[in-house]
Amino acid sequence: MGTHGSLTKAGKVRKQTPRIEPKNKKNYHPRLKNRVKYMNRLEKVSAPARA
Repeated sequence: MGTHGSLTKAGKVRKQTPRIEPKNKKNYHPRLKNRVKYMNRLEKVSAPARA
């Protein structure tokens, strides 16, 4: 039974990729997060109507 590549090459690509620091994210409470998403959707829909 064959394998898909040798174990000696495992993790090669991940080790070669440059490390990028994660961005700081605001952790909203789920209820507040849903409200923010809702408000953003409303802004996108109503923005062209104002002009």
